[in-house]
Amino acid sequence: MTQIQPFGVQGTPLSAWQGSTALRGVQSITLDELVPPGSRLIVLAPHPDDEVLACGGLLAAMAGRQEDIQLISVTDGEGSHPGSSQWPQSRLRAQRRLESEYAIAGLGLELSRFSWQRLEMVDGQVAERAESLTALLSQDLRTSDVVLSTWRHDGHCDHEAVGHCAAQAAANTGATLLEMPVWAWHWAEPNDPRIPWDRARKLVLTDEQLMRKRKAITSHASQLQTDTSTGAAPVLDATTLERLLQPFELVFL
Repeated sequence: MTQIQPFGVQGTPLSAWQGSTALRGVQSITLDELVPPGSRLIVLAPHPDDEVLACGGLLAAMAGRQEDIQLISVTDGEGSHPGSSQWPQSRLRAQRRLESEYAIAGLGLELSRFSWQRLEMVDGQVAERAESLTALLSQDLRTSDVVLSTWRHDGHCDHEAVGHCAAQAAANTGATLLEMPVWAWHWAEPNDPRIPWDRARKLVLTDEQLMRKRKAITSHASQLQTDTSTGAAPVLDATTLERLLQPFELVFL
């Protein structure tokens, strides 16, 4: 985390966000406006849960267009439990892959119906591979594609590196860039001027889409439990999940 946290360790509570005039003023946008019919949606997940935390509702909404989805998992998330004997990196790498597969199924997607690429970059060191990631994306993207990444200023090194690579690749190819915050909900303030409110839109989720997103998150067991070997609190605690399970997803155009 690279940002100052205004409300202490647990960050900005949901109640504060609910009182945000800036957030309340964000206009809504439809799925077809975000991902026009006939376009591919390329989702870049720095870690195996970011695709659910950032845009699980959007992916659930794409269930009828699964062939248009391409998911790219940049790392295997093996760095989420440093110093843990319960979750050594080798075990965690395999576990988080499985959790991600269960989560995607929970969104109503079938693994056989869309493309899923795993790049196996080192968790926490994506910036060191930025040039190769940008080149890989630039080779694959088409002008008609919509590439969705974590926000370039999200407050996590991998999230930001992936965001910058996606932005450069979109500029290289003419693809449309969408960015979504994950950790910004933690460190930002309710009317924070660092948030690009002018580019923000809300994808309002149906009850079923929100339910599917909630179900998908429960698949990430390693991130939801206290580490018995180190005593570390869950990566995704109740306060964090409250912020990420609002009835909409925020997108920066």
